[in-house]
Amino acid sequence: MASTPTTLALTPSFGFGDRLGSATPGHLAALKAHQDAGGPIVGIFAQQSIREMARTDRNPAQVMAAAATALDAAGYDKPWGSDADHLKTPENVDYMADAGFTFFTIDPSDHVDQKADNYTDDEVASMYAAGEPEPWLDQYLDQSFKASDSLTLTFDRPTLQRAAVKYGPAIAMALDLAGYIKAAADKRSQPHEIEISVDETDQPTTLAEHYIIADQLIKAGINLVSLAPRFIGELEKGVDYKGDLADLHQSLKDHSAIAKHLSPHADPYKLSLHSGSDKLSMYGHLANATAGHLHIKTAGTSYLEALRVVAKHEPALFRQIIDFSRGRYDTDRATYHVSATVEGVAPPADLADDLKLEQAYLETWDTVPAGKGFTEPGRQILHCTFGSVLTDPALGPAVHRVLDANPDTHRDILAEHFIRHLDAITSGLP
Repeated sequence: MASTPTTLALTPSFGFGDRLGSATPGHLAALKAHQDAGGPIVGIFAQQSIREMARTDRNPAQVMAAAATALDAAGYDKPWGSDADHLKTPENVDYMADAGFTFFTIDPSDHVDQKADNYTDDEVASMYAAGEPEPWLDQYLDQSFKASDSLTLTFDRPTLQRAAVKYGPAIAMALDLAGYIKAAADKRSQPHEIEISVDETDQPTTLAEHYIIADQLIKAGINLVSLAPRFIGELEKGVDYKGDLADLHQSLKDHSAIAKHLSPHADPYKLSLHSGSDKLSMYGHLANATAGHLHIKTAGTSYLEALRVVAKHEPALFRQIIDFSRGRYDTDRATYHVSATVEGVAPPADLADDLKLEQAYLETWDTVPAGKGFTEPGRQILHCTFGSVLTDPALGPAVHRVLDANPDTHRDILAEHFIRHLDAITSGLP
């Protein structure tokens, strides 16, 4: 039995985040359908961030056990991964390593200057001069690198100084934490691989910035298997991609060319899409542009599909959850990139039809201007408030009770949902 996670290296992978501890059977059903049809994607079944565990009163051992137990019960004997997500401190690393996690996602977003792209060149020069000089700036100054036949990067001083102001401290933090991860894994005699996430920022990661970040980590000997840039467009939680798909496709091709150019492996390190839930229109482009060298991370969408089980079996409870979530949304949304407002989605009292209520809060994947009735994605209201619901002394146990009483419905709903995701990826594979 493959009850222990392993490293997945450069194999295309999909992260099935499970905030409830009962979603793995549905996740596995979708992945098995993909793999039985010859699909190449492997699954990361134990995936949760420190932030998510704090909001759901779970710990790494529980997350790992929930996935491993379900996989053993199903007799699943193929490799699978485990993602210690959004790591920011050595304490975070030890917490996850002790539970046997093997894929470590470093999140240096707290050290990124979110306004760097808005500064003038003179402001950037002044800010750079006032700080510690980056040891890597002279490595690239006035250098050109041909990443592909159509992409050549040239590093002048303003470009490098802006990259240093924006990402310099983040690169230093990532290097330090990556070194700690290696030591922690070696101490425990367990394999490890590293992903760097710079996606949780307001401004896209430029091609030059991608090059510098990845190059510095690779030169330091970091086992980098995945990098999550901040892509162009809007990647809001719980809804599809917002932006021009043609522009996105070209940008993905350029980022992929850099990964191929820099990677010390025979294959490029993977480009990782975080906030990947429900970005179906984007998946084919990512798969095509990267030639399958990708990782996609989801989490909140599985919670939303669990609420669909509640909606089908106990619609009155679903209404209670929506009312509660609407009251929590403006507080809980603080750490998420979302655009829905409470005012933009009709309250349950205005939607007597249970099917229309489910449509408003689970089926609206696209954001459109608010106006009459419900036009904004109610999914985002439910998405951001998962922690408040699951730790509520009445609602949390009630959700688990419904899921425990209806495991087949839960599995089938998740399987149908994620087959759509995996099929969308497959459509773009070469």
